Amino acid sequence: MFCVLHFLIIVSIAEPGKLNRPFDNSISAVLVFGDSTVDPGNNNYVNTLFKSNFAPYGRNFANRVPTGRFTDGRLVTDFIASYVGIKEYVPPYLDPTLSVEDLKTGVSFASAGSGFDLLTAQLSGVIPVLKQLEYFKEYKTKLEVAIGVERTKSVISKSVFLVSAGTNDIVLNYFGTPFRRTFYNITTYEQFLLQNFKNFLQGLREEGAGLIAVVGLPPIGCIPLVITFTSGDAWGRRPCTDALSSVALDYNQKLQNMLTDMQNSSSPIIYADIYKPLNDMIQKPSQFGFENVNAGCCGSGFVETTCLRKSLKICVF
Repeated sequence: MFCVLHFLIIVSIAEPGKLNRPFDNSISAVLVFGDSTVDPGNNNYVNTLFKSNFAPYGRNFANRVPTGRFTDGRLVTDFIASYVGIKEYVPPYLDPTLSVEDLKTGVSFASAGSGFDLLTAQLSGVIPVLKQLEYFKEYKTKLEVAIGVERTKSVISKSVFLVSAGTNDIVLNYFGTPFRRTFYNITTYEQFLLQNFKNFLQGLREEGAGLIAVVGLPPIGCIPLVITFTSGDAWGRRPCTDALSSVALDYNQKLQNMLTDMQNSSSPIIYADIYKPLNDMIQKPSQFGFENVNAGCCGSGFVETTCLRKSLKICVF
């Protein structure tokens, strides 16, 4: 199965403001689903505490504006859209000011705190991934009204679909609450998530999706919040919890096996490995220009799921 890691590395260093097609591509739009890794601000329009539309978020974004992206600047999906020559930023679908051109060239349906388990989104009061699929169907209807059914089919079939979720299901839901552990062990819970994931991908295909890129899980045992509550040395050396990262590795392998079984020529699926590059950065931070890889970059850095407005800490990279 083709890995898009090298493509994402190239995208990550692409310069903004150069909307030329760097290679012969006919990509019409970038359509995004998932969690905070790809949410450009949908949670701004949701009644949830999982928001990032305030400083220090956005301090490296255009005009230093916090947009609702859970980062200091652009998301990888913004880089991808810019790199393939579509537009600089992928906007949130729930933004009521979107134009027809915004819709035609792609939006993100992602919601920070979400996952493939409906309970995960309910715990955070955010948009479940399966609900994001319903929003996509609504999006298609809007396009059909604006540009016609056939042109909409063409846009959808030539779009790149990117899906990035699953971490919240395992970290915040399964290990963070007792609810799912009452009925599932980690193996059966992974199977439950992957079945929901499969249903979601089949739903995208039924709606005419072409190329689909699926992002695997990161080394979850190295997430600062996880380190604080599971490492046994929260205020000292703060090592990663390898047992939890092993869960991510196991899930990723099962995910890749599932995607291999689902392959077809009309709607190919590619797998993006983020585990290895992130783990390399964590193990050898100085080689990548990092000084701190075991604490968050806002609040105390130890327990926040989002930055606290009145308790800010900026990390030096």
